[in-house]
Amino acid sequence: MLDGKNIIGFKRSKRGTHTFKTINPILNIENETIYYEAASEEIQEAVSLAQQASAIFAETSYKHRAKFLMAIADEIMALDQSLIDVYCSETGLPEGRAKGERGRTVNQLRMFAQILEEGSFVEASIDTAQPDREPVPKVDLRKMMLPLGPVAVFGASNFPLAYSSAGGDTASALAAGCPVIVKGHPMHAGTGSMVSSAIIKAAKDTSMPEGVLSHLNSSGHEVGEALLKDPFIKAVGFTGSINGGRALFDLAAQRKEPIPVFAEMGSVNPVVLLPEIMKTENEKWAGTIAQSVTLGSGQFCTNPGILLGIKNSDLDQFTEILATKISEVVPASMLHPAIANKYDDGRSAMQEQQGTSLVVEFSEKTKPNIGRPAILKVSAAEFRENPKLHQEVFGPFSLLVECQNIEDLERSVSLLEGQLTASVIGTTEELRGYDYLLKQLENRVGRLVFNGVPTGVEVCASMHHGGPYPATTDSRFTAVGDDAIKRWLRPVCYQNCPDELLPASLQNANPLQLLRRVDGTLTRAKL
Repeated sequence: MLDGKNIIGFKRSKRGTHTFKTINPILNIENETIYYEAASEEIQEAVSLAQQASAIFAETSYKHRAKFLMAIADEIMALDQSLIDVYCSETGLPEGRAKGERGRTVNQLRMFAQILEEGSFVEASIDTAQPDREPVPKVDLRKMMLPLGPVAVFGASNFPLAYSSAGGDTASALAAGCPVIVKGHPMHAGTGSMVSSAIIKAAKDTSMPEGVLSHLNSSGHEVGEALLKDPFIKAVGFTGSINGGRALFDLAAQRKEPIPVFAEMGSVNPVVLLPEIMKTENEKWAGTIAQSVTLGSGQFCTNPGILLGIKNSDLDQFTEILATKISEVVPASMLHPAIANKYDDGRSAMQEQQGTSLVVEFSEKTKPNIGRPAILKVSAAEFRENPKLHQEVFGPFSLLVECQNIEDLERSVSLLEGQLTASVIGTTEELRGYDYLLKQLENRVGRLVFNGVPTGVEVCASMHHGGPYPATTDSRFTAVGDDAIKRWLRPVCYQNCPDELLPASLQNANPLQLLRRVDGTLTRAKL
């Protein structure tokens, strides 16, 4: 099933001369399949096909697009155990995680199909003409959201299914009516290729135009840069490091026609431990946080990388229990030797910072690529003075910041950069007394968690998975949930347009039976 080729529209191609293989991190050996990195002419052909498909795909009915997304979900499930086996061989992640992520991926596709069936995502708005209005007549104005055009999606290393070929970026862009070119992640090229093949089969079966999706292999930066610089690409979706996301953002800004880059990047997801709850529930929360820090070997963008609490005997006891809970966790493989090495380097660099001390670290000898959990601690004063202590360590790691009092805690929080999440652990009564702290956190995150940990991102309408820079490049948008579709749409206003020339969503008869805002009132009525 795996041939290592690129998918250019409905064709498979291997015109490039540079090849690479994926790695099984548990066995620490290369997998067998040879992948051919996309050549410049293959990139150009994929973009040209996407551009040709763009107008056709944008005109497909919402129901037709919904059928396409549902077919993709079915085809992914039809890959069955073969997909799970390749996923596990490329990531070192267990079969249960693979099946769980597959479920999330297909459920996202089905969710966007439902959004298309319902239709309100186009935000149809009509202000009817008032020719007799004094002193100036009012013209007829109608507005709705339209697709941007071809989108480049960069597969994520830590979610080979849910944030890659058919992940949230691709699913929402296809739902919006935008063709997608996937720049596959080299660490799970086989998984990405299998899923993209399923998308192509669904596209053919539902009569979608060739070019609605292409999948390009890449082991370096050249393919991604070429995609981003191509004038036919109108937006970018990215999940990864701050350096990678910022580089794409800067390239996009330098284009003759700048385009939006929706990059989800670094986050340390601070967890604030308030003093009252630590008196009675420190054991409960030590166990919960230990599980969150080590979940998936810490390779989640929502991993709690910083813990902040007020130093006293209760926090000391919490720290001891946390150390015990962490030491009981059996370390797991990380996604790739490069990620494991970077984690080891990042953990060591933190330990070398002035004022840090080790709370717990898994010190037994392990097989290669195992992520050894570690917790450090530092005083709030040292934390504030050293920006390096604010940086993300991607893996099963967290830094406990010990504050002298609430003012010390608030000063430390005030220096945090933008985050995807922040969590506050406290009793209901004491939470009422920390208004200023909560406002500080609210201004720095996209999701504020009360008495819970940040790992676990529900896919639904009310979820916001984004945050102020450097968590993302645009805090107004989410990478998860219904509103993820908004990234790939733009508003267009029609003034005094004849009814028969209007998109169906704005026509007087409301043939799609959409809920529209007409002269300020939400209604499904005809005009």
